[in-house]
Amino acid sequence: MAYRIGTSLEMDRTLRSWYELSEAVLEEAKLTSEKLSDKIVLTPPYPGNRRAAVWAETSVAQSEWTADLEFRATGPERGGGNLQIWYTKEGRQQAETPSIYTIGAFDGLALVIDMYGGHGGGIRGFMNDGSTDYKSHHVDTLAFGHCDFSYRNLGRPAKIQIKQLADSFEVVVDGRRCFGSDKIKLPSGYYFGISAASADTPDSFEVYKFVTSSAPGITREYPRRDAPPQQPPQPASNGGGATHDRPASSNAQFAVQFTDLQNRIQALSQSLDNVFREVQQLGSKSEGRHQDLSQKVTSNEQLKSLDRRIQSIENTLQGHQGQFSNIQGALQQSHSTLNEGLTEQMTHRKFGLLASIVRS
Repeated sequence: MAYRIGTSLEMDRTLRSWYELSEAVLEEAKLTSEKLSDKIVLTPPYPGNRRAAVWAETSVAQSEWTADLEFRATGPERGGGNLQIWYTKEGRQQAETPSIYTIGAFDGLALVIDMYGGHGGGIRGFMNDGSTDYKSHHVDTLAFGHCDFSYRNLGRPAKIQIKQLADSFEVVVDGRRCFGSDKIKLPSGYYFGISAASADTPDSFEVYKFVTSSAPGITREYPRRDAPPQQPPQPASNGGGATHDRPASSNAQFAVQFTDLQNRIQALSQSLDNVFREVQQLGSKSEGRHQDLSQKVTSNEQLKSLDRRIQSIENTLQGHQGQFSNIQGALQQSHSTLNEGLTEQMTHRKFGLLASIVRS
């Protein structure tokens, strides 16, 4: 049995044999998982705080199987979010857009891909038989296996493979063994699901392919219910020269690509509108701060008035400078006259004293 998202989306932009779920019950504005021609975007690059999930309609009937996931995570340097792969008994009935931190009790397996630990990313495995309520436990201590996994901004899809064989369970990332155990045996009849959540500064999670197979290299995909029977192209002649009409499948593919391009442009336009609104809000805040500063700073007229007063004081001082010079001259003349009078008086007293001494 196989579920291949890329093929299902290639022609009619629908997820065949999958339920597509988002946060409709929480907030309509946050419900965006975007279907494109070759992938599904669970969390967009803008805005943040988004959640979405896809769940398989059909359970896995085989006891031995291999599941392959290809996804890409992109975002800014400090972006955040997580991707989770579920294999549970209840499937989407357990929780439509679950998180390992909010799901509570569940029966099955959960693989969590996030930036836990601050080592550039990692993948952790959690198991539960339905008896443990994860909401009442420190979830990070319940992981049974983990490994480092640098999955962000690779420029290519990252690959995760889950293997359940008769005598072993194993998780492989980008071709290398991550963790596993020969004591784990997951039961058949469970449902696969993929969920993602983004932070305020979001990571964008895009799923390109998810395939389960009963044995390595053997897969089966659901056929398209509305696919027309293929017919060989009919040659047509035109004036003795042979030309070939373009196949209908090529026209359909071009139509899908054109629709995909329209959707991308629409999403980009919406993002630009959001950015423009934020710029306007910042402009309003800056204008308010400018007005506050203008009220606190001395106005130009006040500065001119103060300058005029200083000039008036300088002019007054210059007008009294002549008077100050006359007073200084008078003081100097009085000092000279006083010195001359004292000298003459002292001389007369000396001669009178000498005369008195001679007569005696």
